[in-house]
This record gives sequence, structure tokens and C-alpha cells, in this order.
Amino acid sequence: MKIPELRLVAWELTRSCNLSCIHCRASAEKGPYLGELSTDNVFKILNDIAKVGKPIIILTGGEPLLREDIFEISKYGDSLGMKMVMATNGTLVNETNLKNMISSGIQRISLSIDGATPEKHDAFRKVKGAFNGVMNAIEICKKFNLPFQINTTITKINIQEIPQILELAVSKGAAALHIFLLVPTGRGKELAEQEIPAEEYERILNWFYDQHDRVPLQLKATCAPHYYRILRQRAKSDGKKVDFQNFGLDAVTKGCLGGKGFCFISHTGIVQPCGYLELNCGDLTKDTFDNVWANSKIFNELRNEDEYKGKCGICEYRKVCGGCRARAYEVTGDYLNEEPYCVYTPKKL
Repeated sequence: MKIPELRLVAWELTRSCNLSCIHCRASAEKGPYLGELSTDNVFKILNDIAKVGKPIIILTGGEPLLREDIFEISKYGDSLGMKMVMATNGTLVNETNLKNMISSGIQRISLSIDGATPEKHDAFRKVKGAFNGVMNAIEICKKFNLPFQINTTITKINIQEIPQILELAVSKGAAALHIFLLVPTGRGKELAEQEIPAEEYERILNWFYDQHDRVPLQLKATCAPHYYRILRQRAKSDGKKVDFQNFGLDAVTKGCLGGKGFCFISHTGIVQPCGYLELNCGDLTKDTFDNVWANSKIFNELRNEDEYKGKCGICEYRKVCGGCRARAYEVTGDYLNEEPYCVYTPKKL
């Protein structure tokens, strides 16, 4: 099997966090956490990643700004030709560390907004003032011309506010809005009753498609591979070709990228298909990234959509959707099983 191009790596450089968000996949807290990789180990892994390609590296956590060497890491990755970005909750962003981001090669940051009002967002993040912290981070980004995107996790708690969050992102000058459909792992398991049903996934993703030509920012659905089926269904009915001109990056990417063009590295150096699918695909304290990427048994299984089970395995959209492997694993214990939150019936059924 051909080894796919590595396009994106999300790296949990620390699990420590200053918030205690109700949906956190890592159940992150203040810490400290044992076993976090040293600066030298991080540099070595970046060198190994460079043998595979020059992907986008998402510096994440926890809260990456709690790591003292975060700007050294960013600068080193940038020197290797990788595109360095950062995912932060926004509350610790100030002018000093934002200037450090820019000088160390950070090209964009993501800021999390999970409610359209301080009350709703702060309840989600479990820290009073979190919303105002994000708003302050936005103003600092604008002052120093660092592009930012808004990330929003959708649950029953905030689904009615998504249109308002989109308008907020537009009004604040965000480069993009990325919606994340909850995967019940970590503290997110406590929100299992707040996970929206499959029919609601379908509705919100169709609404998201409708916003494509209405707003001036990039829209991306994450942990929602069904969107790439819906995009093609809707584009066909609208008489549109699914190409870069009409749909930008959505035309050249697909649903679940875990083990295909994307992977996740934990704070202790464990490689996973994604942050929500906690399967050990390789330990970078004992192995090299390039070897793991090429030879992981789990990655190679995920790369063959024809081996997927249930309706995912016979679906005509399996190459562009793939179903959420993390949800399949969480619900059935088998990461090759069918996506449990999909209402679509394949033509072969």
C-alpha cells in the first residue's frame, strides 16, 4: 500500500491546562504531568517528521502556552520548513507572547469559543472570564496582524448558538470557523447525553454547507466526516463541481484523516490516529516517527477503507468520508466498524 502524504500533525506538547473544560478529550488539568518530552526529544522528533514531509504542525495541549520552551519548538519546526500553528484557549495570550509567536514562525492560531455569550462560554470552560480572555486575544491578534481562527465544539448545550458564533467570528475578522462535533472521550464522556443525535448532525452540517457562499471566511467541519458526503450530495443537486475554485480546501481533503494525512502525538510521545482515538501506533521514545508513519499496523488498516465494516465498508462515499473511527471505537470497541452517528443508507444496502 502506498504511504500517504503527511499533511497535518497535532502535537499535545503538554497536558497541563489552566482551564477544566467540560468536553476535554484529555481531561486536562493544571498538572504537572509526568513523562512530557524534553526539548531535545521534541527536536529529534521534528527531524524525523521532516524525513516524511513538511506538514502543518499544530502545537496544542492542554494549553501550549504553559510550556516554557514552546517558542523554541516553534522556531525549530519553522527552520525545518514546516508550517507552525498553535491551538490555544486564548486566556493566556498577551502582547509579549503573541510577538514571540510571530517571531518564532507561528503563522496562525486557533482560539476556542463554545458560547456566543460570556455566560455560555465560561460555563463550558468552567472558568469565569474565559470568554473575555478570548476576546482580548482576538484584539491582540488583530493589532499585530496574526491570522486567527475560531474553533467551536458542538453539543446540545450550544447548538442553538452556532449561528451567533459564526456571526461573531465574521464580525471579529476571523480567518476561519472550524466546528468540531463532540467525540465522547476524556471528560467528554460525561457529556454523552449532550451529544447531538445523528439526525441533528445531518441538519447542522447541511446548514454549515449553506453558509459557504454567505460568509467571507473559511469553514471547516472537523470530527464530522459526513460533511464531505453532504458537500458532494448538495453540490451535485446545485449543479456545482467539487473543485478548488468552488469549495477551496474542502475539495481536496476528506473526512477522517486519522493515519492517512494526519496523526496525533501525545505529551509522552505516543503516536495516535487522532486525539480522540487513543490507540498506541508507536512510541517515539523508542521508535522513529518516519518508521511509525510508514509501518504502523493500525495506520495501514485505517488507510484501506475497503476493509471497513458495516455500512461504511460498502458506502459509495467511503473514500471521501470514511466515518469517524474514534466514534466507531468508542461505541463498538472496533475502529474499523461503521460510524454510529450517520443516517445515510448506502446504495448497496
